[in-house]
Amino acid sequence: MSTAAGNEGRHPLFMPLILVGGLIFGFGLGYSHMARPEVVLDFLQFEDFGLLFVMFGGAAVTGLAYVVVPRLFDRAPLTGDSFGRRLKHFDRNVFVGWGLSGICPGAGYASLGVGNFPILWAIGGMFIGAYAQGVWRSRSAQSDAAPASAD
Repeated sequence: MSTAAGNEGRHPLFMPLILVGGLIFGFGLGYSHMARPEVVLDFLQFEDFGLLFVMFGGAAVTGLAYVVVPRLFDRAPLTGDSFGRRLKHFDRNVFVGWGLSGICPGAGYASLGVGNFPILWAIGGMFIGAYAQGVWRSRSAQSDAAPASAD
């Protein structure tokens, strides 16, 4: 049995539990109607604040896990990695995409599960946008790394 790159040394249940977590997340989005783009757009236009309660519920569970789990365990149960704070810069390009379309990638995929098949246009747009941004970033990285010519 071959393992994917980066999965060496991980517990065998690591990937199946990621799948289960994604299914629970998708079910929650569908159940709370957050998989409907019009609901997200209404929130962004300050007309419907239901998303605020969904986000608060998720933040409360996550915050509790960040406080309680490191006190119960030395290391992460499935990966064996030590617990630590990881700061990551927020990518404003993602926020612009969500703000323009009203479609979060997670909610877009969950929206397929509730029968919203026209969302495939938006998911296709996400893939095209991600590819274009990848091409743009790799070209700008190559031009930054290119040596300057001597005149």
